[in-house]
Amino acid sequence: MSFDLVHVFQTMQPFAMAIVAVLALMFIAMITVFVERIYVYFKSRRSSRKFAHAAGPLLEAANHEGLLKVAKDYPASHLAQLLASGMKTYVAAVKKPGELDPMELTRREMVRKTEQISSDVRRGHSTLASVGSVSPFVGLLGTVIGIIAAFQGIAAEGSGGLGAVSAGIAEALVVTAIGLLVAIPAVLAFNFLSGKADALLLALEQSKGEFLDYLENHTTKAPSEAESRQSRAAA
Repeated sequence: MSFDLVHVFQTMQPFAMAIVAVLALMFIAMITVFVERIYVYFKSRRSSRKFAHAAGPLLEAANHEGLLKVAKDYPASHLAQLLASGMKTYVAAVKKPGELDPMELTRREMVRKTEQISSDVRRGHSTLASVGSVSPFVGLLGTVIGIIAAFQGIAAEGSGGLGAVSAGIAEALVVTAIGLLVAIPAVLAFNFLSGKADALLLALEQSKGEFLDYLENHTTKAPSEAESRQSRAAA
């Protein structure tokens, strides 16, 4: 006797069919998040490479305003967003000094921006985690409904023959299998995207440290250059 999946769906109870529909929606949500995140990570890496290539000469020339203008051309780059945020704060603090040191203000701003970028990078991961953890239990609920249908078949037939329970058991196993088929890819997708997000955030953290080192070195050099000009003028 061959297994007829179409017949199982045709004879499935409305409640079990609703569970299958919920699992289908969860699967669509999982695929949507996975594809969207892959696109975002790919676009961010590509834009960041282009931005880094354009920003390097500007930093060497201490063209801070130019860096801010170039960053606007790469809105998809998380690196551009992070460095532009720090540079904007630094330039504003240098022009209008306050109680806090410009470097301290820049560090605080970049910490806040890093947290914001981290939240954006990991957006949708909670959906994958929820689908991966909840869908097996949703499938288990379908199993319970199928078993109930099997007992109802026994009650209707007045006996415990295979024909009385086969439809309900098949329904229970199919819904359980669907739940697992949704959960397994969701867990794999979550782990894969988590690895990509961690790598991206680590690269941003390293770039942030290098950028702060650059600003601090530039800040310490500026007074000495000014003093040398004053000494030459005095002489």
